[in-house]
Amino acid sequence: GQERTWAMLCHLSALAFVIGIPFANIIAPLIIWLIKRNEYPLVDYHGKKSVNFQITITILSIICVILAFVLIGFFLLLILAVINIIMIIMASVKVSKGEDYNYRFSFNFIK
Repeated sequence: GQERTWAMLCHLSALAFVIGIPFANIIAPLIIWLIKRNEYPLVDYHGKKSVNFQITITILSIICVILAFVLIGFFLLLILAVINIIMIIMASVKVSKGEDYNYRFSFNFIK
């Protein structure tokens, strides 16, 4: 139902980073989570997971940008972007089917 759709959108909205707006990958799922978390427990759960993963990805991206000065950062940033897209899609598909999904390598900033 709607709860599962909003939970899926918490993950899928993180793809907003592809339009080039800085921090859209965090802001989009954060907005959905803040608006719908009290209405739907599943959105509260998955919103936290999505935002935490995107904060983790953003921190790693900043490290890659710094490493770009020694050239390896460009390659690592590309790999990180691909991993981010794949994991967002995997999470979205799992949640849309009513299954749980846990991002690998994600710090829990929001508990």
